[in-house]
Amino acid sequence: DDKKYYEYWKEVRMNWFKGLGMKPENLRYHDHHPTKLAHYAKEATDIEYLFPFGWGEIEGIHNRTDFDLSRHEQFSKKGLSNHDEETKEKFLPYIIETSAGASRSFLAFLIDSYEEQDLGGDIRTVLHLHPRLAPVKAAILPLVNKDGMPEFAKNIEADLRTKFKIFYDDKAAIGRRYRRMDEIGTPYAITVDTQTLEDNSVTIRERDSMEQVRVDASRVAGYLAEKLS
Repeated sequence: DDKKYYEYWKEVRMNWFKGLGMKPENLRYHDHHPTKLAHYAKEATDIEYLFPFGWGEIEGIHNRTDFDLSRHEQFSKKGLSNHDEETKEKFLPYIIETSAGASRSFLAFLIDSYEEQDLGGDIRTVLHLHPRLAPVKAAILPLVNKDGMPEFAKNIEADLRTKFKIFYDDKAAIGRRYRRMDEIGTPYAITVDTQTLEDNSVTIRERDSMEQVRVDASRVAGYLAEKLS
C-alpha cells in the first residue's frame, strides 16, 4: 500500500497549492531518477514552481519506507512494530514524508499573484492573493471625512475587527485608497457613502473583478464570512 499512499500525498500536496490559487501551468512534479534517490527513499518527487528564474523546488515528497523506525529499533533496542488485528501479524509502519519550504512557497505565491494591469494608460498593481492568504481581509473606507460617514464606518470597523483582520483608511481620494488595497492583496473594500446614510447600505468592492454590490450594513459580517471561507 505504500505506493498508493505515496501517490495520494503527491496529489494532496499539489492540490494544496492549486487550492490556494496557484496557477496549474506554473506547477509540475519532478520525479527523482532511481539512481538519484536518497539512501532512505524508495521513491521521491519534488513539486516545482516556475519562477522568473526557472523551475525550482517548493516541496519534496518521499516514500521513506520503514527506514526511520527500523533504525530506531536497531539502536534503541526497543520494538516499534504495530499489530494488525486482521492478519495477526506485526509490521513496521512506512513513512510518507512531505516537506515544504515556507520562504520559497511564500515567494511563489507572491510571484504567482502579482499583476500589473493597464487600464487605458492607468497601471493598476494587484496581488491576487487567495483570501485565506491575504494579510488584510477587508478595508473600511468612508467616502469623505464628514457628514457622519467616518462615525458610521468606525462602527462597522469595531464590529468586524473582532472577526477579521481589518484596515481602516480615510486618507486620499477613494480611487487611490482602492489601489492601495489592491497592491497589498486585500480581497474586499467596504465603502460608506451618501446612500449609506439614507438606507443603511454600504458598497462592497471585490478586488479582482472590481465589481461592487450594495449590502445592508447589518449583513456585512455574514457576507465577508461567506466569501472568505
